[in-house]
Amino acid sequence: MEWKSRRAGAHFGPADGAESLQELSELASSAGAVIAGHVIQSRSAPEAATLVGQGKVQELAQLCQSVNAGLVIFDHDLTPTQQRNLEKELACRVIDRTQLILDIFARRARTREGRLQVELAQLNYLLPRLTGRGIEMSRLGGGIGTRGPGETQLETDRRRIHRRIKKIEKDLESVRAGRALHRRKRNAVPLPTIALAGYTNAGKSTLFNRLTQASVLADARMFATLDPTVRPVVLPSRRRVLLSDTVGFIGNLPPTLVKAFRATLEEVTDATLILHVVDVSAPHATAQTAHVLKVLAEIDAASIPQLLVLNKMDRLPEAGTDVAAYRSRLLGNSGAAAESRAVAVSALTGQGIDALLAAIDEVLPFDPIVRARLRVPLGESARISMVHDLGRVLDTSYVGDACEMEVEIPESLRRRLAKFII
Repeated sequence: MEWKSRRAGAHFGPADGAESLQELSELASSAGAVIAGHVIQSRSAPEAATLVGQGKVQELAQLCQSVNAGLVIFDHDLTPTQQRNLEKELACRVIDRTQLILDIFARRARTREGRLQVELAQLNYLLPRLTGRGIEMSRLGGGIGTRGPGETQLETDRRRIHRRIKKIEKDLESVRAGRALHRRKRNAVPLPTIALAGYTNAGKSTLFNRLTQASVLADARMFATLDPTVRPVVLPSRRRVLLSDTVGFIGNLPPTLVKAFRATLEEVTDATLILHVVDVSAPHATAQTAHVLKVLAEIDAASIPQLLVLNKMDRLPEAGTDVAAYRSRLLGNSGAAAESRAVAVSALTGQGIDALLAAIDEVLPFDPIVRARLRVPLGESARISMVHDLGRVLDTSYVGDACEMEVEIPESLRRRLAKFII
């Protein structure tokens, strides 16, 4: 849908109807649909009964009949009334963008938390759409000893859904408390967390696998990753960090989903550094970058330091890509984010990964690397091994029964080894 204002040439809603429709097609394909055709409607305002107007409804009905379509997907939220009217006129099932995304999420959720989050969003979506579902919603007859005509099936369903919503919210709070406990345990050990964020299908999971040697599902389908995954990464300075892969963002993400996936998004809001992954080969990379920055601001993560990762550079035709030019084009004047450093990589081929790790080492504002000279008794072999594992040994000498080392180590490790500093 593309809405026009009364001023000539002015539009509001999606900046590009064709772009949004293309994204909807990718979503539908990810859900297993076969695209038989598409239609764009341009109106001054949505029509209350059918959203698109009676003329366009008749055109759609003819198109559905000609291609034998069993499902029509609208790239716009439909009211319950509009959905019922359209299904009656088109003689086939009608869903909107939100319902399509919910269906994809339901297919992809693997963990208990993910399933609970999806079910909560689905129930909140279903609740206002119970009215008018047909004869099964008709009133139950009264009986002897009852007061009035009895409870309607609609009221019964609503009450059941409300009970289930409360139960899921309680379970999610328990999950959230467990996640917070795990986070506190992680924080007890001085390991910063780096969160991957970006538009869906930007290559976050492929990059995650490349950096951690993990085997997280990396799929070209949208929203292939829903449940957050955390793995350790060793930086060139020998610092250890935790890398978190999270759900991808998308334009017009339903508010019910943002609310439902609050626990997942907390992995981003609690991160020390955000790797903002951008698919630079996408035709609308600038708009996608702007949307991710908007969502990060909405979840209070805009102030967290960011490193812009220009992914899929292997798909670009030109050699020697100007990273600074791409960064300027993508970020523009996006506040603090415009100062973010950018690194060009290809998560698929491994190009630029070493440069990315080095950049993380440089910009990570946590547990800085400090230089120190240590004198560790030879009997403290575990301490010596710790220095080699977590730091960089520049010089070693043995004096009597002790090992003297010139080292570069994280500040947290220096504090733990304070009694050995000379």
